[in-house]
Amino acid sequence: MASKSGWTFDDVPDQTGKTAIITGSNSGIGLETARFLVMRGASVILAVRNSIKGAEAMDQLTSSHPGSEVEVAHLDLADLSSIEDFADWFTDTKRPLDYLINNAGVMGIPRTTTVDGFELQFGTNHLGHFALTGRLMGTLLDNPGSRIVNVASNAHRQGVLNFYDLQSERRYGKMRAYAQSKLANLVFTTELDRRLSRASRSDVLSVAAHPGMAESNIVKFQPEITVHRYAENIWEKIGPFICQTAADGAIPTLRAATDPEAVGSDYFGPNHRLQIRGPAVKVEAKRAAYDVHDGRALWEQSVELTGVDFSVLDVS
Repeated sequence: MASKSGWTFDDVPDQTGKTAIITGSNSGIGLETARFLVMRGASVILAVRNSIKGAEAMDQLTSSHPGSEVEVAHLDLADLSSIEDFADWFTDTKRPLDYLINNAGVMGIPRTTTVDGFELQFGTNHLGHFALTGRLMGTLLDNPGSRIVNVASNAHRQGVLNFYDLQSERRYGKMRAYAQSKLANLVFTTELDRRLSRASRSDVLSVAAHPGMAESNIVKFQPEITVHRYAENIWEKIGPFICQTAADGAIPTLRAATDPEAVGSDYFGPNHRLQIRGPAVKVEAKRAAYDVHDGRALWEQSVELTGVDFSVLDVS
């Protein structure tokens, strides 16, 4: 039982016999999430765009934890055909899926598009994970107790879903687009939970987490922070006092995935002021994340854009 001050790694229960898919898990918080699950006995699939880096991460995990079950599979969330191929591959293995951890993300980049023409941050962070979840939904439903964990960000508090310009074609701001994509992660989480409930499948949980401010590639290479060499040097000095480690940043995700007392739409993050660092506790997203009308609108547009309709849920 975790203390009232929040979860640490010591609170993660035994995971023997569990299987997790973790997107973007060759480095940073995704890799640390994989490491902790492996340490607790889970079988982990590193779903990554760069297979070489994925193989290096797998070697790191298996060498430090002999006997662990880790494999690498190619997944490019910026390519709907890659998502379909990955989901078909996993489905064909006939393995149960306990945790789908939608961790991968891009942040604060100049406007560019995915293979399918979506703005890259919205396309990767939200649409890619929406499509992946939809294509694996049948496998998740076949395994009562399974969970979908969407990794969001405190940046969602600056986000606004612009349903007239979700692709930021009329107006683009790097961090505005990122914040929108992170709000979309949370709106998707709560809408999926509502649909699971309507389908009488509350035994499958849709939950979310955010890492606070943690050391990872997505922070290290954030353009607003590393504007030039001087600013980069300053950040290297003060960063450790502001950020928590990538390992600590993984704890909210681990709690979302494994806390036996979690319920649908739960959101976990660090417990310290401004949710920057600290043990994992249940937190509240901004009100817009729970908006029923935005949830339905985002869902409908996501289905239209990706062609993935979650028909296995059999709800309207």
